[in-house]
Amino acid sequence: MIMFISTFLSGLVRFRRGSWEMLATVLIAMGVVMLMQPFLLVLYSYSFIVTLVGTVMFIIVSHFPE
Repeated sequence: MIMFISTFLSGLVRFRRGSWEMLATVLIAMGVVMLMQPFLLVLYSYSFIVTLVGTVMFIIVSHFPE
């Protein structure tokens, strides 16, 4: 587990595609979950922004080197 976290963080620092794509995918998934939950209005309010940031981030990151 520690090795995975170390590899993930070094990928973020070196601007490698894999780590940043994973982060963008997690943001998109969080935005969708925030959109579907019925409990907190504040999460629903920010769900579109979180999904949009994740999508734009994924588009930009797809041009990073592997």
